[in-house]
Amino acid sequence: MLPDNSISEKLIEIEKKVQTKIFGGQCIDKINGINNIISDDDHRHILKEEEEDKKLLEEAEKFDNVFCFQSSPDYITGGILRDYQIRGLNWLISLEENNINGILADEMGLGKTLQTISLLGYMKHFKGYNGPFLIILPKSTIANWENEFYKWCPSLKTVVLKGTAEERNIIIKDYILTSKFEVLLTNYELIMKNMNILQKFTWRYIVIDEGHRIKNDKSKLSECVRKLKSTNRLLITGTPLQNDLHELWSLLNFLMPEHFSDSEAFDSLFSTENCLSNNEEIVLKLHKILKPFLLRRIKSDVETTLLPKKELKVYVGLSEMQRKYYQNILTKNLEVITAQGKKEKSRLMNIIMHLRKCCNHPYLFDGAEPGPPFFTGPHLIYNSGKMVLLDKLLSKLKEQGSRVLIFSQMARMLDILSDYCWMKKYDYCRLDGQTSYEDREKNIRSFNEPGSEKFIFLLTTRAGGLGINLTTADVVILYDSDWNPQMDLQAMDRAHRIGQTKQVKVFRLVTQNSVEERIQKASEKKLILDSIVIQQGRGSHSKKGLSGDDMLNAIRYDCNRIMTGDADSITDEDIDTILNKAEKETNDFNEELKKVKENSLRYFSMDTTSSSDNLYNFEGTDFSSKKNTDEFFFEMPKRERKNNIYASIKNTIKKEKENKFEISMPKQVQLKDYQFYPSQLIDIQEREMNYYKQVKGIPAEVPCKNDNKSKKEIAKIRKELQKKIDNALPLTIEEQALKKELIKQGFSNWGKKEFNNFVKACEKYGRDEYEAIASEIGTKTCEEVVEYSKVFFLRYKELQEGNKIMEQIEKGERAIERRIKNLKALELRVSKCKSPYYQFRINYLSGKSRTWNEDQDRFILLKFLEYGGEGEDVYNKIYRDIADSNDFIFDYFLLSKSTTEIQKRIHSLLRLIDIDMNGKKNDDNDSSNSKEKRSRKRKLSESTVD
Repeated sequence: MLPDNSISEKLIEIEKKVQTKIFGGQCIDKINGINNIISDDDHRHILKEEEEDKKLLEEAEKFDNVFCFQSSPDYITGGILRDYQIRGLNWLISLEENNINGILADEMGLGKTLQTISLLGYMKHFKGYNGPFLIILPKSTIANWENEFYKWCPSLKTVVLKGTAEERNIIIKDYILTSKFEVLLTNYELIMKNMNILQKFTWRYIVIDEGHRIKNDKSKLSECVRKLKSTNRLLITGTPLQNDLHELWSLLNFLMPEHFSDSEAFDSLFSTENCLSNNEEIVLKLHKILKPFLLRRIKSDVETTLLPKKELKVYVGLSEMQRKYYQNILTKNLEVITAQGKKEKSRLMNIIMHLRKCCNHPYLFDGAEPGPPFFTGPHLIYNSGKMVLLDKLLSKLKEQGSRVLIFSQMARMLDILSDYCWMKKYDYCRLDGQTSYEDREKNIRSFNEPGSEKFIFLLTTRAGGLGINLTTADVVILYDSDWNPQMDLQAMDRAHRIGQTKQVKVFRLVTQNSVEERIQKASEKKLILDSIVIQQGRGSHSKKGLSGDDMLNAIRYDCNRIMTGDADSITDEDIDTILNKAEKETNDFNEELKKVKENSLRYFSMDTTSSSDNLYNFEGTDFSSKKNTDEFFFEMPKRERKNNIYASIKNTIKKEKENKFEISMPKQVQLKDYQFYPSQLIDIQEREMNYYKQVKGIPAEVPCKNDNKSKKEIAKIRKELQKKIDNALPLTIEEQALKKELIKQGFSNWGKKEFNNFVKACEKYGRDEYEAIASEIGTKTCEEVVEYSKVFFLRYKELQEGNKIMEQIEKGERAIERRIKNLKALELRVSKCKSPYYQFRINYLSGKSRTWNEDQDRFILLKFLEYGGEGEDVYNKIYRDIADSNDFIFDYFLLSKSTTEIQKRIHSLLRLIDIDMNGKKNDDNDSSNSKEKRSRKRKLSESTVD
């Protein structure tokens, strides 16, 4: 530890460096709400009046160029920014104007993505910088960021670096190396793989989402991003502090390496002991250093419409089976538990993991579940204290109409919960680390869609804690707590975020008198550090992981009661009694925690606009909320956009370098055939580009598609193209206006992926099923699909393979017609039977051997008809009905069939019924038979003529 005078000196030195960086050699001393600017060398009494006036004017001119938004910017097209998001954007702009890098650390759900996109839009539309901007993201959130750019600021040219090595090479060659982009999105792994390419650029902005990923300054990712050249840097994170203050230094070192270069000095100065020992001077100094470049708001401060979440810790006992396993684990490791002196952390961690598995469910141990044969039954519930409570709780929530997210650290625990949901017939979705991207998006969409019958979403804490919006759920159940309390907070925020209309209830299940209870209490205390350093309830303890003593104390916690059988067991109390008891215990624990934090600076906020030093605060009065009672009101004129100084300097230098007539390259729309721009726009853009080539002296180039032609033909084509360039005239004012109007008529917001999804959906559902098509696309409304569909079916021949695409859609529609026809035939046959399950008969084609018997075929056909034919989950439902039916309990042939095999068999039977009813096989066979007949007649007539 440094002596007190050494600490003070170091603090002054760091503070001075940061203030110098931010205020250009001036320190701002805020006294009674008035900013007194005091120069480091105190030149006030040396400067003459004229010199001081000149200096003040220069500063006034400097700050006059800083733009401050009062409302949502015009370039944001997908909606409007909320008030606190506009404040966040202005804060980001002020950082850029002062050449400061920063951390946007708002709580999750407050729109950090949108604020960042708005900043990059400002850089383009107001500062004249067309990039390059690099955004580094987790792989799971790339699609979301891409969609957000298209929604909110489509004017930014966005390219995503992803895919296989071959696909990435094409993107690098066609877009990145040719600078045909403004924003580049990529993930952490691809940054490290493509450093040789990305290091060639000087990035205007480097943005790292989930910025705490570089908290380890020794990691490969941290080393790579520090090598990238950039003008500005921004970190986005909802959890700026996770384990210790050294991690905070790592983030600061990335942002301002010249001022935060000595990690040892920082660690010794801002040690956890100093921060947690109520050393208010050090904490205040740290706040003062962080304040200019860190913005942190929480939902309760800015989003008054969002109700606070209500968290209950529900303590449960151990089942008899769990207690035996718990005792066995302790007995086998008795020498470790009773050992004195050095502790083996790896072995202690292994013991804790086994004890936590035991607390969750004994079936997580191999050989614990009775079997084989394995069967799903009540034993799944009564052998785990948590499952007994969960069963009671879910029944109550189902009656209330709630929808539930269940989080667990263990994917195998989700397997047990999946079996439980199947047994209880609860509709559910699942997401863990092994879920593919396509299934992930499908499950989220299925759970969130209006009228969804999905009751439960099972998620692992790590895989389901980021980049997911599940506000249609109003209950979160933490089946077990994560080592890092931040992960649990992120999990809760999947439901508790903007857009949630109900109060979110969080139930944290904790096994009483066990290692779980000890770790849970330690995790709560880990949140104190962030309360002091960053903001209340969002931080973590200083120590990096648990020490050997911590782990040993957790294992020893109440182990005597468990070994002697005195620990709490499963209770038969009803769920209301259990929840009332849990609420009382949670409130008591929170009161204890409050006393611990009573003397800390927990109300410190980084959002200066909402604090007491707000620029609208003067002599104790907040004039932002004060109504104007005077009759006279002067309305400020609308701010006009002026050419910024950077663009002026750039143009001046350019004019000095070149003497000939200057013309900027025309801004042209990339005309994709599936966006159906008017054909007149193609002609206007061609003439506009020809005039540009004429002025610049650029010769005509023959397109590559003519390479197979002779030299004479190519020369002729080049001559014709050159003639067009030589005779080109600039567009008239009327033609320029017409061009803008024609651009609006195209479908510029339809991408290739959306077009492909539209075609597939038309084939799958039919061209008139607009709602189903919109749902399949995912990013378009029903009205947008209707508008696009009208143009598509009028102009599909303009597409590169238009006729082939139309054949594909018509083929799908014929298949839909056949399915409807076959279903009607089945309905007609069944309607003639009083007891279809006994009387319905199937006429099989003679001469064909069968592996399915008539009872099996009849059952699956009637169930198919009962569920209304083709639809979501219909074959899964039939599969479950087979398993539940007493008629087939020993029919291993039918029980072994998959949903795919059941589907194929049903389609075969429908065709068989159609043949039996109509005396023909199918439409395709009819058409081929008729062709053969016509061919034979033609040959016969020809032979007759001969």
